[in-house]
Amino acid sequence: MTEKAELLAKAAKPAEEALRLHAYYKGKMQTLPKCAIRSLEDFSVWYTPGVAAPCKAIQADRELVYDYTNKGNTIAIVSDGTRVLGLGDIGPEAGLPVMEGKALLFKYMGGVDAVPVCLNTKDPDELIRTVRLLTPSFGAINLEDIAMPKCFRILRELQDDCPIPVWHDDQQGTGTVLLAGLINALHVVGKQMGQVRIAMIGMGAANVPAYRFLTVCGADPARIVACDAGGILGTHRREYEQNPAFGEQWNVCLRTNPAGLRGGIAEALLGADVCVAFSAGGIIKPEWVKSMARDAIVFACANPVPEIWPWDAKEAGARIVATGRSDFPNQVNNSLVFPGIFRGVLDVRARAITDEMAIAAAHELALCARERGIHEDSILPTMEEWQVPMCLAVATATKAQEQGLARVARTRDQVHILAESKIRSSHEAMRVLLREGLIVAPPAARE
Repeated sequence: MTEKAELLAKAAKPAEEALRLHAYYKGKMQTLPKCAIRSLEDFSVWYTPGVAAPCKAIQADRELVYDYTNKGNTIAIVSDGTRVLGLGDIGPEAGLPVMEGKALLFKYMGGVDAVPVCLNTKDPDELIRTVRLLTPSFGAINLEDIAMPKCFRILRELQDDCPIPVWHDDQQGTGTVLLAGLINALHVVGKQMGQVRIAMIGMGAANVPAYRFLTVCGADPARIVACDAGGILGTHRREYEQNPAFGEQWNVCLRTNPAGLRGGIAEALLGADVCVAFSAGGIIKPEWVKSMARDAIVFACANPVPEIWPWDAKEAGARIVATGRSDFPNQVNNSLVFPGIFRGVLDVRARAITDEMAIAAAHELALCARERGIHEDSILPTMEEWQVPMCLAVATATKAQEQGLARVARTRDQVHILAESKIRSSHEAMRVLLREGLIVAPPAARE
């Protein structure tokens, strides 16, 4: 077997194990009590008749729901299954394993209780209405794996009128981690954000906010060339001007590619310092990477198969390569940011999650990596660095307070202590469940 064949076989291994272990555990999440039950008498407090007292208190003052229930630490992960990973429109049932996985990460990395809610509708109006109806039970909403262009409208309308924060992880989460990764990658290669030429491959839910975050943080739109399935974006792409649902893409057409370049991915990558790809697996050829500038940076973030395999991009001359996968160096994945951001949002009861809050978290994520040292194969923290979500919680909560969006005032130290307590509790709960045999370690895979 050749070296590349061995690498491909290794890359396929997680999928094989996922089928075996998902069937073994029948999913990844369950519900456990957080209150003490010592005898049946306790139910007179937790349920009837005692429970009527907090009910009446909340009726008199709805804000007390945060004191008397778990609303303030519970979010809904809402999806219609129309844009799951790189798999596309696979439906709500097929999307449920992903939503359970997100719930697992929320709990383990952020101490956040998350409930997967996969909806049997593709109608954006129905989805918007459903989320509005859910808000009394949750402290925040995480939208997930919803196809574009409707995802833009859904997020915008829910952010405008929901009483709790609504975030679309594929938009804001992706933009956050991408910004952090590029900040540090440019630091490694010694280039400046405002001077590099950036090729953005794919202009959907991920790259639209990534473009917005990058330009706010110094990237020059005149040095950006974006490309999607219809080719390079520019003022010649009149189909975007004529469809209001694609207003974000038309804005990119107006502000980038001033030279009027046309063509496809090959032309977009020619001479580029940075490739930011959130598109489809296997669509970038090694020879196109060879045409990029010296010390090129390639973000190939399609999942589970990246636009180009890291070893092929490196062989073609890229100095730094990042993907969305945890089994390769430089994982650029939303899992690095959403647990900490939601932790901070919930702990100050923020009314919204703004771009400014996400960008503050991105700078904090990049700083966390630099403080422990970065290099070509390590530009971001990994999910093993359990202290990182606490730092992101502090950055997010601080910015929420600066913007006047927090219902609760807390100092940086107070946010950090609260976040650490909840995250440590999640880790300790897992250790106890494993130690006591309540969660059984899986049997070894057969060779």
